[in-house]
Amino acid sequence: MQENTNPNYLINEKSPYLLQHAYNPVNWYPWGDEAFEKAKQENKPIFLSIGYSTCHWCHVMAHESFEDEEVAQILNEHYISIKVDREERPDVDSIYMKVCQMMAGHGGWPLTIFMTPEKVPFYAGTYFPKESKYGRPGLLEALEQLHIKYTSDPEHISEVTESVKQALDSSTRAKSEHRLTKEAADQAYQQLGRGFDFNYGGFFEAPKFPQPQNLLFLLRYYHFTGKTAALKMVESSLQNMAAGGIWDHIGFGFARYSTDEKWLVPHFEKMLYDNALLLIAYTECYQVTKKPFYRKIAEQIIDFVKREMMSTEGAFYSAIDADSEGVEGKYYVWDDEEIFDILGEDLGDIYTTAYGITPYGNFEGKNIPNLIRSSLQSVAEEYDITVEALETQLEEARQKLLQEREKRVYPHVDDKILTSWNAMMIAGLAKASRVFQNNQYLDMAKTAISFVEKKLYEGDKLMARYRDGETKYHAYLDDYAYLVWAYLELYQVDFNLEYLSKGKHQLDVMIDLFWDKQDGGFFFSGKNNEQLISNDKEIYDGATPSGNSVAALMLVQMGSLTGETSYLDRVAEMSSTFYEDITRQPSAGVFFLQSVLLTENPSKEVVVLGESDSSRAKLLQLLHDRFIPEIALLVANEPEQFRNIAPFAAEYKTLNGQTTVYVCENFACQQPTNNMDIALDSITTK
Repeated sequence: MQENTNPNYLINEKSPYLLQHAYNPVNWYPWGDEAFEKAKQENKPIFLSIGYSTCHWCHVMAHESFEDEEVAQILNEHYISIKVDREERPDVDSIYMKVCQMMAGHGGWPLTIFMTPEKVPFYAGTYFPKESKYGRPGLLEALEQLHIKYTSDPEHISEVTESVKQALDSSTRAKSEHRLTKEAADQAYQQLGRGFDFNYGGFFEAPKFPQPQNLLFLLRYYHFTGKTAALKMVESSLQNMAAGGIWDHIGFGFARYSTDEKWLVPHFEKMLYDNALLLIAYTECYQVTKKPFYRKIAEQIIDFVKREMMSTEGAFYSAIDADSEGVEGKYYVWDDEEIFDILGEDLGDIYTTAYGITPYGNFEGKNIPNLIRSSLQSVAEEYDITVEALETQLEEARQKLLQEREKRVYPHVDDKILTSWNAMMIAGLAKASRVFQNNQYLDMAKTAISFVEKKLYEGDKLMARYRDGETKYHAYLDDYAYLVWAYLELYQVDFNLEYLSKGKHQLDVMIDLFWDKQDGGFFFSGKNNEQLISNDKEIYDGATPSGNSVAALMLVQMGSLTGETSYLDRVAEMSSTFYEDITRQPSAGVFFLQSVLLTENPSKEVVVLGESDSSRAKLLQLLHDRFIPEIALLVANEPEQFRNIAPFAAEYKTLNGQTTVYVCENFACQQPTNNMDIALDSITTK
């Protein structure tokens, strides 16, 4: 039990993660000039620890070491200790994670960095137990040895830090003479196929992450090539994930990853970004297949987010912890007897049969409800009832169990509001609203974008984080790129040109702040951000699609909608900038390859003009129903409305005073038409 009652320098921070460490005996500083100046004055190395508030192993290391007086004494005597919330400072995290991967061959959180007062690392790792175990060096041992090395052998430290700087410099590539083509998308598809789990869906070995960017790419690859294996990989993954324990069958929502290949045992934390991106994946898969299952899961994700991750002001929190009462998953798992106590004998029998719940459990003696080995059809037959009747009973059981579960101690919620992650959820809600014709989802998206516009700006500058009345940190590339995505998805719901205009403005600001004029592509940090030891230009997708990937896709879409060819020119330049990286590992950059698919395949620009009437509404609804990513759709009552946003369409005219549709393909426009059937056929025929 931590007994320290004197706070350290983190006490005035707003980050939930930093505040978790505010009463550690370690004399933590937040990242800032004060800590670095003190390190220089006292000639001490810096101990940098990066994590986030819902990270299980961060909690473990905190309890073992940072609440420990022995560890604290060494840190306070020989080091200047700095804590960073990776979700607030993804720029800091990105650079030092890259260094850790170079030095240790792997990365993860907690991220542990030993560095000079000039912020250059000389040693890096992730989780350190207090004493050596699990084949890992102990933190006490590392602290002692590295302190001795730092003070007694400065030449060695200089050699290491110099090599680190050189490695970081060389990691930023010069532009290639080659450009990416559809061949890179073909290679990514083949790599994903080789890594696909044909038994349980998903990619590569456990631990298995949802990786929605793979699924979004494969849906488009299927659309453009007709290769059914791409769609089968998507459907298998989405179905198996929703059957597994990574999906919360009681309260809905996806956990961050599964520790096993079957998706049974999750790492129980729930992240906003996973649920936002999976919402998009399930919604788009419904668009492609029209199977009600995908719509059901998408709508249940929204139910979960609205109930458990939405603030009273309509913005979205960052994450829900895996632990409650200090035990991982305690909030989510069940005893067999407990189920029967709540549901009674008959309903309990049906529920435990369907969801694989036994007296022995499937997770440390407890049960994670799942449908991995269950078929509702076979369960219905076993109980001699219809599938519909079974689903009704299981839903009754779910609601009773949820009501009972809500009496438990709820896990910690990281309630900071991040621009980029909120933008992802806004994009997902807007898409779901459009596809499912649900105005409530659109209202949620509009409320959240309004929050961003009101609370996440300082003057005219976009900021990255809001919490407890404080807006902080100039926005990073990801914030801008995802916000453009949100605006474009909002625009496509009801074709409010104000959203398109706002998205274009954000895109232009992003180009001004982050674009690399020499070699193309976007830096992670821009003109407004703190200058660190290196400026990353990331293309590979991580837990979320990279900022450059999203930016490229937004440039394609905005270029097609507005007729601004300079946006498309930048995408072409990016395909040279990142040629070497993508060619080396195409499956690691699949979100970027969406932009390649769009630019390398035929696309169409469609302009719909005229007052809203039944024929126009019918056409737009039919287009909303379909998965047609290559279509750029502009809609207005009067052509003059396009003047400031898409000038090329401002001269178009309506025919006979009726709704008129213009379809352009391959830089040539067809004859405009008032016939909506002809227009639909022209738009959707490949």
